[in-house]
Amino acid sequence: MPANRNALVRYKTIDACLRNRHRKWTLEDLVEKVSDTLYEYEGIDKGISVRTIQGDIQIMRSDKLGYFAPIVVIDKKYYTYEDPKYSITNIPISNADLGRMNEAVELLKQFKGFSHFNQLNEVVQKLEDHVYATAHKKQSVINFEKNDNLKGLSYLDLLYHSVIQKKAVRISYQSFKAHEPNTFIFHVWWLKEFKNRWFAVGVHGQQKIVYHLALDRMQDLSIDDNNIYIENDKYDSEAFYKDAIGVTISTNLRPELITIFVAKEDAPYVETKPLHHSQKILERNENGIVIQIYVQINFELEREILGFADKMRVVSPESLKNRIHLRAKKNAENYENPKLITS
Repeated sequence: MPANRNALVRYKTIDACLRNRHRKWTLEDLVEKVSDTLYEYEGIDKGISVRTIQGDIQIMRSDKLGYFAPIVVIDKKYYTYEDPKYSITNIPISNADLGRMNEAVELLKQFKGFSHFNQLNEVVQKLEDHVYATAHKKQSVINFEKNDNLKGLSYLDLLYHSVIQKKAVRISYQSFKAHEPNTFIFHVWWLKEFKNRWFAVGVHGQQKIVYHLALDRMQDLSIDDNNIYIENDKYDSEAFYKDAIGVTISTNLRPELITIFVAKEDAPYVETKPLHHSQKILERNENGIVIQIYVQINFELEREILGFADKMRVVSPESLKNRIHLRAKKNAENYENPKLITS
């Protein structure tokens, strides 16, 4: 495997260039592209020498990393792959690499049980399952929820590095309500995932109003070096979501005590998978349970409650109870008169 991250970035960049058959690549072109990529993703502005790229090409051609890349020079000037279908990303994992991955899994598993490691448990399970499946040439035994068709996931890496390197980004964004995309400068403070959907969280303008921009609504994205990055000096990303479900958060809205009755059929599901970490059981009887949570009243909360249909009923506050009742009533009307939503 590559000795360090910078080397891997260089190999992957050279690979991407040589796979691009619509352009001819000289050695100087490769140097420029690799230098730009290292600056964009790693913040390295020293540039790369011709000798370094020549060495990288020799390593990629050799068996040192198991690439055996068929790199050829055309007209004594232009570099390309002899096999147009070749890519270093298609190289199968070697036994040596598989062994190292297995060692990494075993090392990471030793940290299970520590509070700061809880968020990595799923990552370790995924890696362990992948190593097992690859080594035994069998299907994975763990099937995690995923959606490979989600839009905008290709922006994750650039957004992540914009936070690390404290750089503003220029975004072309079209919300569901907008007829056309809007382009503006955005300062990403952190990334948030909710129900398999990703959001860039940050501010634009000088008002420091926190926005959640869905990656699947982004039309275009690039680093912007012409604007000074506005740093987050106010919010802790973990505490920001403490009193809410989902990502519709208002910094001016106080959380409320929400009391909900859950029918006995769905009570076990709500008990084993609480709606919110603040959930408490106030009452238990033959018909079900009464729970209480302390959250902001927002879209995600309403959607969560409506998802249980007739098995969940809001007891208080009255405002939320009336809102859910109205939405449930409209839903019933949609079934009684389908033309309401098909016309």
